[in-house]
Amino acid sequence: MPRHLANLLLLSAGAIWGAGFVAQSTAMDNIGPFLFIGLRFLVASIVLAPFAWIEVRKADHPVSPVHLRGFALVGLVLFLGMALQQVGLTITTVTNSGFLTGLYVVFVPFITLLVLRQPPHPVIWPAVMMTFVGIWMLAGGSLSDLNTGDLLTIACAVMWAMQVILVGRFVGPSGRPLTLSFIQFSLAGLLGLGIGLVTEGFDMAAVIATLPEILFAGVVATGLAFTLQVIGQRYTTAPQAAIFLSTESLFAALFGAIILGEQIPALGYAGGILIFLAILLAELGPMLRPRAAS
Repeated sequence: MPRHLANLLLLSAGAIWGAGFVAQSTAMDNIGPFLFIGLRFLVASIVLAPFAWIEVRKADHPVSPVHLRGFALVGLVLFLGMALQQVGLTITTVTNSGFLTGLYVVFVPFITLLVLRQPPHPVIWPAVMMTFVGIWMLAGGSLSDLNTGDLLTIACAVMWAMQVILVGRFVGPSGRPLTLSFIQFSLAGLLGLGIGLVTEGFDMAAVIATLPEILFAGVVATGLAFTLQVIGQRYTTAPQAAIFLSTESLFAALFGAIILGEQIPALGYAGGILIFLAILLAELGPMLRPRAAS
């Protein structure tokens, strides 16, 4: 797959996740955050199961135990990130959550460099800074009143950064994007359901009332978007993937304004432009200025 097409898949995933913030927020009018996590990932697993099975049947060899453990690790990190984000949304706004979740675009290159010893292409650093400033502008240029939900969402951003890096590390060598997605969804779903049933209980009427949000989050925002992420990351780098995926903050603010009536400050429009300029830099920079041979 050409790199620009892979990045387009990642941008699409970011747009879908932005809309998913609204569903995540309104769902908790009826059910608890962990039950919602469990149900959305259960739906995603069911939708993806036949495609993962086809991938397994067509494979020349079984998935190695090392890769299976890696897939499970991705699922654990996914659950932790989603749990922190979902609980944070009970306290903070959709727009703030989108902004703070987008901080993982800053964390990814540093974790990649410090942990994996893989320096990114030089143009990624200004693109990262442009993205960070753009997200900050999108939030109105002020984060002086951080609450507990905001702090939980910052911790969520660290988990998302780890998830992006781990997907990039395991999806290429294993060649099993759908299997990876199925395993991470299933594990996150089991963990969410287990904790939710113990701590929140189960009310069928409340679940039925939340069915539109569960189905959107499970089929589209999870099953489709996370699979687009996994496929796209096979053909691009983790820092570039983080920049494209971080546009979810722009779309979260947009959908929050349209559907929930949350206001986008004037400075936010300039921030949105800056984010897309960062995307163009990440897309065109490596082609216009190839990395020097070592």
